[in-house]
Amino acid sequence: MRGDDEPPQPRCLAVNLEPGAQNPKENGSRFSVLGSPKLILASASPRRRELLSRLGVPFAVQPAEIEEDVAGDGGRPERAARRLAAAKARAVAEQHAGALVLAADTVVALRGVLLGKPAGAEEAAAMLRGLRGRTHRVVTAVAVAVPVETPRRGVSMLVGHFRTVVAMRPYSEEEIAASIARGDPFDKAGAYGIQDALFAPVESYDGCYCNVVGLPLWPALALLRRAGLDITHVRATDLLPQCAGCPLRPPS
Repeated sequence: MRGDDEPPQPRCLAVNLEPGAQNPKENGSRFSVLGSPKLILASASPRRRELLSRLGVPFAVQPAEIEEDVAGDGGRPERAARRLAAAKARAVAEQHAGALVLAADTVVALRGVLLGKPAGAEEAAAMLRGLRGRTHRVVTAVAVAVPVETPRRGVSMLVGHFRTVVAMRPYSEEEIAASIARGDPFDKAGAYGIQDALFAPVESYDGCYCNVVGLPLWPALALLRRAGLDITHVRATDLLPQCAGCPLRPPS
């Protein structure tokens, strides 16, 4: 599924280290991961909180207080999402020495324009009209700040980003107005939720469903394991129904 205005895109990119970061799996007296760090979700999103809870690990929640502006990223959703996810994780990690911090950021891209969360009703309506009947990309970046033992006891940052292509149905002006009246668009990139059963704006999608919701679960699980968190026995049945057939699910 792809609109004429959207070039073919890979569904995901391999997780890698932020420039200048050190590998949290490296051992030695100079650099090693701190033992058994607690997990903090750096997000106010109830959807990310619910998704992360599916992994069955205890975590605390502390939203990151950063400016979420995508205007300076040159129309590149991957760059914007990675930058913001890493900034959120770092901001919270700096307040909690020894904690493992997970953050995510979602950006909607339509014809070279990046859409974050709408500032008000007028912007939400404009976003939904622009997306109506068209195909767009949703990019979510996941960042994990890993506490490490160095002379200054800092953090190492693991970051990955993932893409889903989404086609919207031709919903009406009345449906847009009803969604705005319910207050649904204002905490969501692109002013909609794929999981919104009342509005149901999505016609079809190609890629990871959870990526559009705001936290791709299989990559998040892989990142946390790579960061040293002991998460075992997670099955597809523990996650959302859509996770069983997710293209980001690792081979059995």
